[in-house]
Amino acid sequence: MPPAPAAWRGVAGWLATWWQVLHVGAQMLVLAASPSSHRPAQRRIVRREIYRATWPLLPGFTLLTALFGLVVIRIVLATALSYGLSRYALDVLVRTLVLELLPLVAALFVAVRYSLGEGEVIRRLRLDGGFERLLAAGQDPTRDLVLPRVLAGQFAVVALAAVSATVLLLLTYVSVHGFATWGLPAFTRAVGQVFDPVTLLILGLKTYFMSLAVGVIPLVATPRDATPDRLDSSGRTHAELARLARLLAVILAIEIVSLVAIYH
Repeated sequence: MPPAPAAWRGVAGWLATWWQVLHVGAQMLVLAASPSSHRPAQRRIVRREIYRATWPLLPGFTLLTALFGLVVIRIVLATALSYGLSRYALDVLVRTLVLELLPLVAALFVAVRYSLGEGEVIRRLRLDGGFERLLAAGQDPTRDLVLPRVLAGQFAVVALAAVSATVLLLLTYVSVHGFATWGLPAFTRAVGQVFDPVTLLILGLKTYFMSLAVGVIPLVATPRDATPDRLDSSGRTHAELARLARLLAVILAIEIVSLVAIYH
């Protein structure tokens, strides 16, 4: 029987990779709901990973988003004022910064600063036979090593997005109304009109699925990841770049679906 063409082998490898991603994602959801994953020892591991994934990133990310938000706020307010469209400035700011940009930026930030590095650690441990040694010692590496990192990545995305959204809303209010409290009713009403129940549900689902992608995809081991390491100019391995490409594709798909759901 003649060998399959290279194109078909590529398609088969692509399908196998994404099937592995879906399989591991489902496995993580089942393990997260399993009582065995909520033992005191397991909770300590998860808390430690959540701290490692969230606290070192939170101050820097909040500061960066605050500075970026201030620049965008000033540009939008000045442009709206010059065209006589000040009444729409707040709606544009809330939709652009909080609804669209923050979940996306938080997901990419956590992926680059935490999840991809942890995925490389897991991959090297698997290639070095560390999983087999843990299994021989009576431990479950998927539950004890992979699951805490998945949950930590998810928590970090949600935490960074929530804290930064709160800071940006405060900066938006101060930029529009100053430090006086008389503008609170109008500001609250305007924000409430943007975040109606449907939009709020879509935002929550988008943030959750982006956090799930950030938590799962960088830690998925595929057959292609077992190839020898090849470094690019930045020092990243071929496996890291492949995982980053898969993650970007999923995040982009989630963003497109959310845009269609909100605006159509």
